[in-house]
Amino acid sequence: MDWYSIVKFLHVTSAILWVGGGFVLFLLGVLAERAGNIEDKLQAIRASGQLGGRFFAPMSMLTLLFGLVMCIFWVGFSDLWILIGLAGYATTFSIGMLIFKPIGERMGAMLAKDGATPAALAEGQRMMSTARFDYSVMLVIVADMVLKPTMHDVGILAGMALVIAAGATLAFGGSRRLVPSAA
Repeated sequence: MDWYSIVKFLHVTSAILWVGGGFVLFLLGVLAERAGNIEDKLQAIRASGQLGGRFFAPMSMLTLLFGLVMCIFWVGFSDLWILIGLAGYATTFSIGMLIFKPIGERMGAMLAKDGATPAALAEGQRMMSTARFDYSVMLVIVADMVLKPTMHDVGILAGMALVIAAGATLAFGGSRRLVPSAA
């Protein structure tokens, strides 16, 4: 086994933990939202907030670190798929630090002070809406890493753009409100 294989294994493992773990929490939130279960959705959002700095941020940083090591020593930075991956990473990391983190902190303070108020639920809804877009970006990153498109792969690049557009539409195209179920 060579060093490249070891670093690639660490890169893929940290990416699986980062993307997969976040997706499970996102899915729990979506299922709770569809069922109208406020408490389950709040639990998923709380777990996301608790794990954000302790798990997701370190895993995303390790993913980047191992990816950069592969680029510096073996792959380089000139291929389109590397640039797409880096742009995707910058996007999703920025969403985490600039949107998820402050919303989570604000929502946590609101819940601790007043409980599940409409304002706190609105913060949770903003987080869920943004997560829809964030996961469309992550899906494109995963496809990019596997398919490694070049400028000649117009169909793949168009598909990636379509996924981003669909994620943006799902995230910001309509208003969703979490309301208690009638049951």
